[in-house]
Amino acid sequence: MAVNIQLITHPSHGVIEILMSRVGPVGRKLIEQIEFSAVGLVQGRLTDMIYAADIAEKAADVRVFDLKGTCPQHLTMIGIFGDIAAVKAALEAIKADESL
Repeated sequence: MAVNIQLITHPSHGVIEILMSRVGPVGRKLIEQIEFSAVGLVQGRLTDMIYAADIAEKAADVRVFDLKGTCPQHLTMIGIFGDIAAVKAALEAIKADESL
């Protein structure tokens, strides 16, 4: 199964609120403490998302959060927060990994 990857640069206020509502209160406090100009969204199976989060954080100066919600296909989504270049680098590293 392939992962679904999207990049949002300069997310709007509404998008930020959607993301904040999906990370829970602890995640919200952590995100409010960092500066970011981009968010990478990656969706797939739980094991793949944990692996992708590890790839992202090792590839670039980003923070990764679980974006909770309901999905009938049992897919999980992570949000990769950072500056545009760092998020792009993290997403490229995830795309380059042949096991995902």
